Amino acid sequence: MPARILAFAQILTVGFAATAASLSAEDQIDFNRQIRPILSDLCFSCHGPDNNQRQAGLRLDTAEGARAVLESGHAAIVPSDPAASTILSRIVASDPDVVMPPPATGKSATPAQVELLTAWIRQGAEYRGHWSFIRPERSPVPAVKHSDRVANPIDNFIFSRLEAAGLAPSPEADRVTLIRRATFDLTGLPPTPAEIDQFLADDSPEAFSRLIDRLQQSPRYGEQMARYWLDLARYGDTHGLHLDNERSLWKYRDWVIAAFNQNKPFDSFAVEQLAGDLLPEATLDQKIATGFNRCNVTTSEGGSIDEEVLVRYAVDRTETMSTVFMGMTLGCAVCHDH
Repeated sequence: MPARILAFAQILTVGFAATAASLSAEDQIDFNRQIRPILSDLCFSCHGPDNNQRQAGLRLDTAEGARAVLESGHAAIVPSDPAASTILSRIVASDPDVVMPPPATGKSATPAQVELLTAWIRQGAEYRGHWSFIRPERSPVPAVKHSDRVANPIDNFIFSRLEAAGLAPSPEADRVTLIRRATFDLTGLPPTPAEIDQFLADDSPEAFSRLIDRLQQSPRYGEQMARYWLDLARYGDTHGLHLDNERSLWKYRDWVIAAFNQNKPFDSFAVEQLAGDLLPEATLDQKIATGFNRCNVTTSEGGSIDEEVLVRYAVDRTETMSTVFMGMTLGCAVCHDH
């Protein structure tokens, strides 16, 4: 088989060069967006992170594994050298004993996918971590034409994108529109006529700042901000299953509202919800905060199976915690705990 692989590599060298040339030199291939999905779909089931399923000692989900020289004396991916990268010769092979993925899988690489893989390897076959695990980098603030309209660095980025698209910024909002937007955003309610008149009568440079301070001191502020968090926590006034009858979880809801109104530090906000009852000399409020772990749907149906229901609860709580605090659903772990 190694001899046949070498033959494929020699025959296809010119083809790979022509294919890669069809992509503009400026088209930098994005690993996470363009390459990882291809490898995940076609390769990872046999050449991925699962030790028990891995075939031929080849691992393609890491740069080290993909570039390692195998027993055949060849590497699946040789950066900047498509002709020497056996992954390419295998996915375009016509011999059913050589082609990858194997015909039994019912999958095969499309010409467009081969083109992307070829160009990516020619560009150096750079692997990048999943976007959600890459530490954010502070971008330089771009210079813009409408510098007189810039109030903070966010404006620079907005104006920069507008200029790149050939668009001009919209005129500044009038003061009635401004108070309506701010009041809806921070309290979920429209401003009263008296509040509008008060804001219009204040012609000082600090008028808008004072408006924001007043809105954030309103009890409605906590109610508005809590809505988003309670959605993430999957809060509901009812059990969510079977009769869907009411349950007494409102104290947790009120705790979240109070946390926003009191500007509770986020570390305390997180710890108390996850394990407030385990804190030394936990207060009643800290115990109430753990209602976060009880927002899952529950049932008291007579025919329910305890073991099944408990597993369902655990899955729901795990997904909620991981989604909210880790940005990952962990849904795959229900079946795949490796």
